[in-house]
Amino acid sequence: MAGTASAPIVEHVAREAREARNALATIEDAAVETGLNRAAELLAERRDEILSANELDVETGTATLDEGALDRLRLDDRRLEAIAAGLRATAALAPLEREVRTWTLPNGLEVAERRIPVGVVGANFEARPNVAVDVASQVLKSGNAVVLRTGSAALGTVTKLVDGVLRPALESAGVDRAAVGLVRFPDRAGAEALVSLPAAIPLVILRGSGASTSALAALAAANGVRALAHAEGGGVLYAHASAAPEKVRAIAHASLDRLGVCNRLNLALVDASAPGLAAVVVEVCAALGIEVRATERAAGVAGVLPLDRPRGHEWASEPERVATVTLDLVDGLDEAAAIANNETSGLAAAIVAEDEDAARRFLDAYRGTAALRNATTRFVDGFELSGTPETGISVDRFPGPRGPVGYRDLYLRQYRIVGDGTQRR
Repeated sequence: MAGTASAPIVEHVAREAREARNALATIEDAAVETGLNRAAELLAERRDEILSANELDVETGTATLDEGALDRLRLDDRRLEAIAAGLRATAALAPLEREVRTWTLPNGLEVAERRIPVGVVGANFEARPNVAVDVASQVLKSGNAVVLRTGSAALGTVTKLVDGVLRPALESAGVDRAAVGLVRFPDRAGAEALVSLPAAIPLVILRGSGASTSALAALAAANGVRALAHAEGGGVLYAHASAAPEKVRAIAHASLDRLGVCNRLNLALVDASAPGLAAVVVEVCAALGIEVRATERAAGVAGVLPLDRPRGHEWASEPERVATVTLDLVDGLDEAAAIANNETSGLAAAIVAEDEDAARRFLDAYRGTAALRNATTRFVDGFELSGTPETGISVDRFPGPRGPVGYRDLYLRQYRIVGDGTQRR
């Protein structure tokens, strides 16, 4: 990011971060709980204002956004109530335990391992207004402040949610309203500034399309900012030869209830020794109006078309072809696990198997964020697994938060050491 045109945006983001950092002293567990409950009430009280702002965003976005993006952007009474339910659920959860463990060294030093706040957490996300509230609630619950940034598509709605719901709710509970900051420029430079200020915003949560989010993650790394990026997904379903056909049918169907989400069925792998199970997957897809693209070795399965993308391609990231699933026949469990590990994002993989040993071997072999047996990858979701909204799903392959990231993950480790003045090395 360079040039004088972006200077006001950088200054704005830096100012939001400074104000958010100054608000940290007011972020106390009881106050946050009260504030989140009040925010749920304000969502209902200011329903008309929020929906009017959202209607304008949707109307403006109709010219440039595909149907999937418009659906994610659109709010209604049911979705507002879902956001409110997430706020109430987060408020009700136990505060983050700050003290992990304590011990005394032979020399008498008392040591405590503790969790402390990061400080200010940034969040950049696409045209999903609910993400603004989900992320802010998780960050506040963790004891941190947040600076939000979204693009032009959702900025009107998000501004209304920040200024009309989150900030006044916090203020009424005694929390400085600046604890929730907002980048009010839709320009791409706002996102670039958010990941370029390591002293002010050391951690940024990134959610959005693969290419855009990957570019921001690379920029964050270059600037020394830690990024938790949710850019890629795609669930894997492996039907082992021992799988019961009706379980394959039920799980495949349950995995395709929504197509524009990251944890849906994207790649179906079926043991070549049980081609009838592949036919089951194709039947489910046909009934749902979903196209099946097959590799060369699965080309003989009735009702499929040739695959014209890499085997692990995520169809949810391609709006024009979102109603697509990839099918491949594999030579057993080891190959299925290798494909899931090496050719997909690593979000989630499920095995359908009656064979206990085979199921255990697959679950042990898979290195992604969630390994399932006889269950749909759609359950890889923060609210489903932990009762609280997620900030995103991290598929990082190094130590740190992985899978659905929530308030329990947003902390730094600190050691506190107390002596009596006599200890020496």
